[in-house]
Amino acid sequence: MASNVESVTLDILKTIQASIAQFRAETNERLDKLEAGLRRDRRNVAGILVMMRATAGDFDQRVTEVEERITALETRAQ
Repeated sequence: MASNVESVTLDILKTIQASIAQFRAETNERLDKLEAGLRRDRRNVAGILVMMRATAGDFDQRVTEVEERITALETRAQ
């Protein structure tokens, strides 16, 4: 009887160990996917930031040109 209890206990412990190993593997896989997504998102954010700055610079340049034209027209009118 004691041998049977030990055998069952070992089987249960082996099952628990296998479950923990599977859980670790799945967790590591999920973390790897998250890290890959973060790297991709960082690159995308950097690209968007560059585009935003370029757009803001272009807008600023156009506004400056309009202001210069308005100033030129105002000085002509005087």
